[in-house]
Amino acid sequence: MTTESAAGVDARPQGPELVPGPRGVPLLGNLPQFGKDPLAFFELLRERGEMVGWRFGRTSCVFLTEPDHIGELMREIEGTFDQPDLGIAFRTVMGNGVTVAKGGDWRRKRSLVQPSVRPKQVKSYAQTMASCAIEVAESWSDGRRIDIKREMATLTRRIAVSTIFGVDTESDSEAIGEAMEVALKEIGAEFSGLGAVLPDWVPTPGRARIKKAAAVIDAEVARIVAAHRDAPDERPDLLSQLLTAQDETGARLTDVEIRDEAVTLYIGGHETTSSTLVWAWHLLSRNPGARAALGEELDRVLGDRDPGFEDYADLPYAQAVVKETLRLYPTIWLLTGLAKEGASIGGRPIPKGTRVWSSQWATHRDARWYKDADAFRPERWAGVEGEEIPEYAWFPFGGGPRVCLGARFAMVEAVLILAVIARRFELLVDQEEIRPVPSLTLQPDREVTAMVRGRTG
Repeated sequence: MTTESAAGVDARPQGPELVPGPRGVPLLGNLPQFGKDPLAFFELLRERGEMVGWRFGRTSCVFLTEPDHIGELMREIEGTFDQPDLGIAFRTVMGNGVTVAKGGDWRRKRSLVQPSVRPKQVKSYAQTMASCAIEVAESWSDGRRIDIKREMATLTRRIAVSTIFGVDTESDSEAIGEAMEVALKEIGAEFSGLGAVLPDWVPTPGRARIKKAAAVIDAEVARIVAAHRDAPDERPDLLSQLLTAQDETGARLTDVEIRDEAVTLYIGGHETTSSTLVWAWHLLSRNPGARAALGEELDRVLGDRDPGFEDYADLPYAQAVVKETLRLYPTIWLLTGLAKEGASIGGRPIPKGTRVWSSQWATHRDARWYKDADAFRPERWAGVEGEEIPEYAWFPFGGGPRVCLGARFAMVEAVLILAVIARRFELLVDQEEIRPVPSLTLQPDREVTAMVRGRTG
């Protein structure tokens, strides 16, 4: 059997060579290997070649490792590739929001959501980001031990409920946050386990837990939406922007659509930034040179004041710390598309129904694109070295027409929080190994504890 026919891909000798991936098992294909350790599995595929054939259950798949091919996939998601179904757990939480919707429905929703995360709007949220971070930093003291994972989750959750929902109480933050935590954990568990190939109607304990969590999320969002509708005053939060947005026909989002977009924005504004910051403190703690360079920039640019939106552009090293963290520990660790009729990558025809994958984790750590690929070197993003990194060798926010709408929000939030805290403290993370766990986002496998040490300069 040829390589191409084994993967279910057109055998005509066009485009890059398709090489076979690891041998799978009947019915499940490579799913057991993928489910055991998705990150290691993608690294294994990366070493096989530019295009690698494998099977996700009974579905024929192709894995891409070349940035040009990854970019082609991203650009064609609304063209010759479709947005695939990511499973019942994902749909239960995300509904049919802008990250899930397709075709005309996706274009309409994107046009309605996009204005709420434009630079002007992000600027208006920056004060809340910094203020919440200042409050957390001022609650710490020199010599205190903290759980960074919990502290960052609490901080970004508060920012999210304030900027997205326009509420600022601990009870609002906790109710939504706890339900989201359960939901996201179950999405990851289902996606990488047997739940990925089970029919939607098959009941499992995980699916029961996610339904319960989604019911809490639905009730909380409905309550907050009702409060917004009853309040006559205009509010600056994202939810208010969604409530007043109109498409070209004058139609507005329904309550169900508002719920779906609010949840999508919440995950983007809380979950991804929270995990990015945990990994950033972990990396800075293990790299004193980078920690010192960050401190020098903060002292030079900010002195004894806290940052605002206007400082973002003047903190290139802080931005590089976030970019390098997202390279090594990308919160979104895979992207995938489903081939339509006439699809191709790099000139090679891809049969309809083939699932094409790329992985930020595998590509971001590819030695072909990065010197010292496994090393934390924020300075790589400056000067010639940064310019030589190919487009789509770094794509933590996706790309093409479906690039993450909240990318700028997430970058500004992460940099401002990093600046507020790192201006005051160094966080010395415990030295035990921390392993990344791929759920909906890439999370540490345990709590991350650290000693707070006040900076003297």
